[in-house]
Amino acid sequence: MKKLTLETTAPFQGLPEIVAYEEGLFEKEGLQIDWADRHKGAKYEPVATNIIAPQGLDPFLSHGKMLEDGKADMYNACEWGNYCRVQETGKESRQVGRRAIITYGAIAVGPKSSIYTPQQLADVPVGVPFYFGTHYLALHLLEGFMPREMVKVCSAPPPSYLRLQAVLSGDVQAATLTEPHISLAEKLGCRIICSAFYHGTEVASDRVDAETYAAFNRAVREAVKRINANKSAYMHHFIDFHAQQGETEVAKLRVSDLRESRVIVTDPSPIPVEELQRTVDWLKGWGMLERTQTPAALVNDSVQRYAHIAAE
Repeated sequence: MKKLTLETTAPFQGLPEIVAYEEGLFEKEGLQIDWADRHKGAKYEPVATNIIAPQGLDPFLSHGKMLEDGKADMYNACEWGNYCRVQETGKESRQVGRRAIITYGAIAVGPKSSIYTPQQLADVPVGVPFYFGTHYLALHLLEGFMPREMVKVCSAPPPSYLRLQAVLSGDVQAATLTEPHISLAEKLGCRIICSAFYHGTEVASDRVDAETYAAFNRAVREAVKRINANKSAYMHHFIDFHAQQGETEVAKLRVSDLRESRVIVTDPSPIPVEELQRTVDWLKGWGMLERTQTPAALVNDSVQRYAHIAAE
């Protein structure tokens, strides 16, 4: 049995991995999965409207922390953040392909807000977790409605639950959220201003060979098949996971409060070369990835190509 240590993951970004683990699919592929808790000992700072860009901040505040400390072999996170983390890695980590879940994210405002459209967010600080998926999603969404110089974001805690609390308390007018906190926000009277789906990727250390990653992908592909065959049977994970974290408001949600259409899973796949280039160009346009000379430096292409072909 090959041992593989993964960083812990929430359902909105790792449901197929959770299902593969709980239903013994990794074991069937000869993998013993251990989990490294990336939240252990984590301390999250409150909203800071004076921090308006990620430059100078730690990209390994949560995702990638355990791998960089030598305590995990792989992690998954949004593709934009992973591009930046791989640039900064001290462990020669590289992206090895796209993860199976396509995450749904949104920008929300409070029940009493006078903001109704994205255009009204011009020059309004939107709370985002820097280096996390919805940080980049906010930039993508907002620059479609206003000049870039009017797009304003500020630092907010990584847990989506804490960002929702910040909106409700008035610490910030708007913030990005993921599920189930988008559904919770709506139930509490908040408005969703704009939303979109986005990809994530898997990042692996050099300890993960192509055969191991192929076995991982086969287990995840089977989990994807099971979820898509009976999505309603797996929606409870979005409540249970956060209830176990002590999020009392989430614990009050029912599965019927969640929308299955917001949960999209598909087979893991290689990162398309043309999209890799466009993503790098876009990140550089926002002052990130300054030291990356070529997109190929961010991916272990030999592992990626073999593992995805072998998993089919």
